[in-house]
Amino acid sequence: MRTDDQPQALAEVVIELSWEVCNKVGGIYTVIQSKAPFMRQFYDEYFTVGPYFKDRADYEFEEEVPPEEIAAVLERLKDEGITCYYGMWRIKGEPKAILVDYRGISHRKDEFKAWFWEHYKVDSLKSGWDFEEPVVWSWACARLLQELMSGPWLDKKVVSHHHEWMAGLSLLYAKQYIPGIRTVFTTHATMLGRSVAGHGEDLYGMLDELNPDEKAQAIGVHDKFSVEKACAQAVDVFTTVSEITGMEAERLLGRKPEVLVFNGFDLDRFPTIEETSLKHTTSKELLHEFQTYFFFPYYHNFSLEKNTMMCISGRYEFGNKGMDVFVDALGRLNEELKKQRSEKTVTVFFWVLRLNAGVRHDVLENKGYYRHIKNYVRQHSEKILNEVTRDFIIEENPAQDAFYTKEFLFEMKKDVLHFKRKGNPPVSTHNVPDDADDPLLQRLVEVGLDNKNDDKVKVVVYPCFLDGNDAITDLPYYEALAGTHLAIFPSAYEPWGYTPLEAAAMGVPTITTDLAGFGRFIKPNLSEEQPGVFVIDRFKKPYLDVVQGLYDALYHFVMELSHEERVQNKIHAKELSRLADWQELIKHYVEAHNMALEDMPNLQ
Repeated sequence: MRTDDQPQALAEVVIELSWEVCNKVGGIYTVIQSKAPFMRQFYDEYFTVGPYFKDRADYEFEEEVPPEEIAAVLERLKDEGITCYYGMWRIKGEPKAILVDYRGISHRKDEFKAWFWEHYKVDSLKSGWDFEEPVVWSWACARLLQELMSGPWLDKKVVSHHHEWMAGLSLLYAKQYIPGIRTVFTTHATMLGRSVAGHGEDLYGMLDELNPDEKAQAIGVHDKFSVEKACAQAVDVFTTVSEITGMEAERLLGRKPEVLVFNGFDLDRFPTIEETSLKHTTSKELLHEFQTYFFFPYYHNFSLEKNTMMCISGRYEFGNKGMDVFVDALGRLNEELKKQRSEKTVTVFFWVLRLNAGVRHDVLENKGYYRHIKNYVRQHSEKILNEVTRDFIIEENPAQDAFYTKEFLFEMKKDVLHFKRKGNPPVSTHNVPDDADDPLLQRLVEVGLDNKNDDKVKVVVYPCFLDGNDAITDLPYYEALAGTHLAIFPSAYEPWGYTPLEAAAMGVPTITTDLAGFGRFIKPNLSEEQPGVFVIDRFKKPYLDVVQGLYDALYHFVMELSHEERVQNKIHAKELSRLADWQELIKHYVEAHNMALEDMPNLQ
């Protein structure tokens, strides 16, 4: 529902182009998919354009008969070898979608690459299909725009919004051949910036001295970098998704963004604060159950009631996602709690998807023994309950022999003996190929986090997709997240960061950094006491200072906060997530579209 403080949209048609329309690849899919219903509140004629892949279209797309004037456009394009499918994207808001099958013109890829070199110096001589495929698709999209603008949209105020370099190529064509259209370009993360950070270099520390063209050539991303730079220079309105990415883009692409189109989410998809409390209780018990059969066969010298559960999730980018900093801070925390002989412990779940060879046999076996014990107890629970109740009623102290039969005790002892194991629990729930070369597993060992008996910080590397059917906890990601006490995302490179936002929306206190777009966005709104979201300083900070800062935050949460203070952090985290609701943030997209139309003649 639109509010009074939102701007009046000037565009009559908005067409949004992205490689991730009806094609889930990464975070941009989440952005476009989640904001679609809010876009439709402003624009009666709102279209999305993406690539046609039959297997994904069958799942996400419902083909429809196009309006007569659009049908004529699609027929003309078909004669050129460009087949377009018109219909509805099966998501909330049901936006119109046009999926472009570009295979019929893929043989012309060298012709297209030559054109982009001649007009914009896009350097793609040595590029492979990962670059050429979007070139062909984007050219086909540009022809779609051109035909629509010369036909049904000839006299309309139209804005085309292009996401990332893949869709940006069609923008470059439009600037040459479609004078009536106004354009907006959004970079969600620069190719050069992500690549530099991915190589383990301190992007923001070296940003002022960096020669972008030379660096792009050196690390092999000059083709995509040159597209981004050309798009940023040519577009009517340039946007990025956060302040930190705006700083990066200004230095690397040579233009400061006119508008920051922060990434939002649909708050209605998430539970209320009351519901998050119920989910926490339910999921916490299931995670406690997991810990019982993961750790307790080896030792049971820690109390789950005094155990803080933490998690980290996302793409397996060891440095970019700050896993190195996190592990080092956990190592310090473990040593400090051991030194204090603390009764409090920590269990950390690393929910990071990576190649694996299936669940470890011993983990599944432990789970099987645990369930057998639990089911045997359940079978006798009614009798035990009745015996205990009667003893209390007649004012007798319940005696073990009164309700534990010899047969029951014998079976239980036998099952418990099967359940027990020697040694230490594993670190990973799954068999991990080449574990000796895995950076996360190796760093855990280096800092002494290998689940020894005396460790106060326990770790669980859980390298599979949490879809509710993983054969271990069988918890979907949001349900598992809800069961934890603290979520940690200490990223070194994070243009936005949906993971801390989602954690906050689930009522889970979260730690992020000032190198994450979300961290910088939320920081001015934090209260000094029980902020709910903790933002660690990483910008131009030495590595060891960052580790210390994160350690301090972890220690404070585990050892110094009371139960009531933790609850206040949960409440504040949930409240802060409202600031990123699309209902609040969609206005920035409208602002960008309006800005693109500012110099258009006869604009009312």
